[in-house]
Amino acid sequence: MALIPSIFGGRRSNVFDPFSHDIWDPFQGLSSALANARDQETAAIANTRIDWKETPEAHVFKADLPGLKKEEIKVEVEDGRVLQISGERSKEQEEKTDTWHRVERSVGKFHRRFRLPENAKVDQVTASMENGVLTVTVPKKEEKKPEVKAIDISG
Repeated sequence: MALIPSIFGGRRSNVFDPFSHDIWDPFQGLSSALANARDQETAAIANTRIDWKETPEAHVFKADLPGLKKEEIKVEVEDGRVLQISGERSKEQEEKTDTWHRVERSVGKFHRRFRLPENAKVDQVTASMENGVLTVTVPKKEEKKPEVKAIDISG
């Protein structure tokens, strides 16, 4: 197997070995406790996936929020037409005897906002939580169909 010398500090890496752990990381050592805390909170916000679909009767929002209880989530309508979904995923209690090997689940606050269209009935918004999926339903106002009046043609 060929070894290719790196141009960064003379480190060598075997590019053909998929199990090689000697990979140069340009950001290694640059993170601070403050940056880590900010990144974790940003990750919690960014990882809150929400789908928005429009049906003939309503706008339906679905958010994957596994592990959260409905009491930890707030659904609000503010400024007349802005739907706001927010909450917080708390960090697990750490025992002094525990040894963590990997932490991948995001913790922190999440906050998403959606400007609702003019046809939304914001006073009739409903929300339900089932199996870690929050469903928010915003009914739509009925579209007024233009009134067509037949005109008799004389002559």
